[in-house]
Amino acid sequence: MPTSNEIGGDGKDGTVDCPPSEVLDHGSDLTSLDIEVLVVAFGAPALLAECLTALGGELPVIVVDNSSDQQVRGIAEAHGARYIDPGANLGFACGVNLGLSQRRRPDADVLLLNPDAAVTLEGVSALHRFLHDRPDLACGAPIQVDPEGGSAARVGWPFPTPFGAWAEAFGLGRLRRGDTFVIGSVLLLRAEALAAVGDFDERFFLYAEETDWQRRALELGWKTAICPHVTATHVGGGTGGDSTTRDIHFHGSHERYIRKHYGAGGWQVYRTGVMTGCLIRALTLRGERGRAAATRFNLYRRGPCLVESQR
Repeated sequence: MPTSNEIGGDGKDGTVDCPPSEVLDHGSDLTSLDIEVLVVAFGAPALLAECLTALGGELPVIVVDNSSDQQVRGIAEAHGARYIDPGANLGFACGVNLGLSQRRRPDADVLLLNPDAAVTLEGVSALHRFLHDRPDLACGAPIQVDPEGGSAARVGWPFPTPFGAWAEAFGLGRLRRGDTFVIGSVLLLRAEALAAVGDFDERFFLYAEETDWQRRALELGWKTAICPHVTATHVGGGTGGDSTTRDIHFHGSHERYIRKHYGAGGWQVYRTGVMTGCLIRALTLRGERGRAAATRFNLYRRGPCLVESQR
């Protein structure tokens, strides 16, 4: 069951209320009314502590804890965040929607922030300016790097499509052009776009939920972009369980996405394209890469959503 805390609120909604300051320090041009930060956590309290420390404690933060971890709760409370324990692992999309429903100000922009990512208050302020310099942007994301080696991660990707899978199968993915989405590990959502597009689709347990939301935003005339002036760090997979489980969730979510937007026929085209590419790589690559391609071929042969449900 949801837990609560008597300090700063009545605890009836399973939350901890810690009101932020109205005016922010560090030379930021933000106020506490401009943005609310939403973190969907799953274990990894040390990473969450680094994430919240980087923000400086001056923006209102909601932590939805899908792991019901008392250490996560302690970290959230120590940093003045509002803590919500849903009592079960709801998945990312449902966790986001729960957090959105608990916002103090529905007219504030929302920064989705993974607990294994970090961005400074100054970076958030610059991302906010970037978003509002373009009235057509539904959301914006910073450049992201690995905190250890500093290697850059790819933030913008083309939307998955049935024929895009065939381009990838023959190594032509880099040639794809057209509309793109940005990954959701550090993603600032415009309040007006949230009101227009609606909540995240809760059929996506993990992965592709931000892709689906941006696709729906695109259909309403919104755009997305990467802010080149802000850099965030992101561990990547820091809270998503073992790599096999993450891979199954990733491809299961892609099956849902393709079925939702392209139907059963589109899924068969997509699935066949992925299997063709995997088969080519399994037969031509040696070592771990070849074995990984063979494993993915078998996953798509069985059906990612089916495999996911069986686990």
